[in-house]
Amino acid sequence: MVKSIRVQFVLILLAAIGFVINSFSFIEFTGEERFIPIRVLFYFIMIVSVFNAGMITQKYIDIRKKKKLSVLS
Repeated sequence: MVKSIRVQFVLILLAAIGFVINSFSFIEFTGEERFIPIRVLFYFIMIVSVFNAGMITQKYIDIRKKKKLSVLS
């Protein structure tokens, strides 16, 4: 596991962007019926990944604020 919050932040953002690109690049309105469960699974993974990226972003911002305040004190 990566312990640095900055590296976690970058990796999770890249994963979220990858899932968004993957999910939206395979939208077919007249697609085959056999791939629908896989598409739905990727949409749910995309939503969870973007939510996780938001949580890590908030954590990263909070840690930066705490470091900035501790340096100023």
